[in-house]
Amino acid sequence: MRTIPRHEFVSPDDRFRAYDDNPLPIEYAQTISQPYIVAFMTELLQVHSDHRILEVGTGSGYQTAILAALAGEVFTVDIHASLTDAARSRLAGLGFSNVQFDVRNGYLGWPEHAPFDRVIVTAGPPFIPPTLIDQLSDAGRMVIPVGVVGGDQVLKLVVKHDSARVEVRDSVPVRFVPLLNAPKEVT
Repeated sequence: MRTIPRHEFVSPDDRFRAYDDNPLPIEYAQTISQPYIVAFMTELLQVHSDHRILEVGTGSGYQTAILAALAGEVFTVDIHASLTDAARSRLAGLGFSNVQFDVRNGYLGWPEHAPFDRVIVTAGPPFIPPTLIDQLSDAGRMVIPVGVVGGDQVLKLVVKHDSARVEVRDSVPVRFVPLLNAPKEVT
């Protein structure tokens, strides 16, 4: 994390706070997560250099850059085209070439590139999307904040042992922006 210049991922007005351990606002009422949570989520993923990672919620691209520095390939999606374009530009400017970007509903993941060794979700749905579990490889891990908007959320670690066994562990309480376009209940 020390090699990624967080100040490049926040607005010019917030640059003086870029290295505080706090979330900061970005466009579309989204946020860049606090450094502690970025590190904690990344650590839970246990990323290796040969991993293919799906990130749901590109946002400013800060978490994307952290993942790109650690993994073989990162596939990142966001529902906001302008956030995606800005993150693509930032990461290219920092020399990252192992990231693919797309504008799409993150709840649906990116099935064309599945399976993924790791999945990280940086916005909170009310439940774990089955579509993302399906895109996780056997022995894969997913980190996702789950809970109601404006209420309690818990960071969950999902470990997919194989197609028949999925383990879900609660981690820490968190507060993330909602995952947009996620259904309100399992269908």
